[in-house]
Amino acid sequence: MSVAPDPQVVEGLDAWEGLTALQQPQWPDRDELRRVRDRLAAVPPLVFAGEADALRAQLAAASRGEAFVLQGGDCAETFAESTADNIRNKIKTILQMAVVLTYGASMPVVKMGRMAGQYAKPRSSDSETRGDVTLPAFRGDIINGYDFTPEARTPDPQRLLEAYHTSASTLNLIRAFTTGGFASLLRVHEWNRGFMSNPAYARYEEIAAEIDRAIRFMAACGADVDALRAVDFYACHEGLLLDYERPLTRIDSRTGLPYDCSAHFLWIGERTRQLDGAHVDYFSRVQNPLGVKLGPTSTGDDAIALMDRLNPKGEPGRLTFVTRMGAGKVRELLPALVEKVAADGRPVTWVCDPMHGNGITSATGYKTRRFSDVIDEVAGFFEVHRALGTVPGGLHVELTGDDVTEVLGGSEEIDDAGLARRYETLVDPRLNHQQSLEMAFQVVELLRRA
Repeated sequence: MSVAPDPQVVEGLDAWEGLTALQQPQWPDRDELRRVRDRLAAVPPLVFAGEADALRAQLAAASRGEAFVLQGGDCAETFAESTADNIRNKIKTILQMAVVLTYGASMPVVKMGRMAGQYAKPRSSDSETRGDVTLPAFRGDIINGYDFTPEARTPDPQRLLEAYHTSASTLNLIRAFTTGGFASLLRVHEWNRGFMSNPAYARYEEIAAEIDRAIRFMAACGADVDALRAVDFYACHEGLLLDYERPLTRIDSRTGLPYDCSAHFLWIGERTRQLDGAHVDYFSRVQNPLGVKLGPTSTGDDAIALMDRLNPKGEPGRLTFVTRMGAGKVRELLPALVEKVAADGRPVTWVCDPMHGNGITSATGYKTRRFSDVIDEVAGFFEVHRALGTVPGGLHVELTGDDVTEVLGGSEEIDDAGLARRYETLVDPRLNHQQSLEMAFQVVELLRRA
């Protein structure tokens, strides 16, 4: 039996339109935008309320130290790269990292892909100037094109529909891979095929061999290994473009409550977490588990105020704080933040984003990061939580399943000159497949100490 929604709840979902909404495009044709939003409001949901509820329970476990969150995927997905091979390689990378973490730390891993929706990106400026030409900034494929032409850079509402259909096909493939046998632990060796040989993969193969032996032992003892053939895999993205998120919000027939059905988990970025802003207001009204990015300017009072707005009742698994301090600041700035939240008593899942606080420009002009800085911020995150007796709940990483060369360092020692070999990102640099695995092995050691 369906539960009728409260009319005031439904009306409240549009309150954001009367508030300041930062990082939104200037749509040239509002009538076309309205038609597209109406169409999005009528299409089937991309995810379901029950799935979001299941994720909330797993995030609650992570807040208690009973699981570990792994969020990984592109800084900004593109329509052109949403191919079966690219999607499969990203899933393989996340699955391999999860296997390393699960086996090495004896802890369940909550697997989330920055996939099927990570098409919009905040920008530091609304425009970009090259020579004497100024055009709107590239805000991601869901809004405009990367090419520096007036036609490409003009925000196009039809891209919202293309984002929906690309997300639907991506999620369809993710579900096929994660429930149809591809993600089975009986196939851990196969996830390494197609990647270049290196020391990180050799270590992974050792773990895969041990898992094989363990599974054979379980089977010989009569254990049911069918549960090892599928995994739960959730979709997440930054809830940035409200003209996309609002039309894809649905009322759950079980409860009469609203869920943003564009993804299981949405996060509010560092640039849009204003307490009186449209993003905080809107996401306070949906039932999905939520994240908020907290950078080096964040204070304990900021965190408490966000808790008051987004999780006033302290529901376990509802709110995740994703900290992005930078390797040089995490040990100095994170303790006061964590102490203030811990003293409040309401549960929060703490996740480390070691990517966004460590950006540099290489000598050759590439926007990049040092792998050593990324790992150092993760280490600092664990050190702070260990010292305070709080729980380091997870990792939020920009990564790809391909052998790109966008982040300096790692065991293959990518240097300034090496960045040019396969620098493919349109926005932020990502860890490649090998660096992602290397990170997983290092995090295992940190989890064991924690």
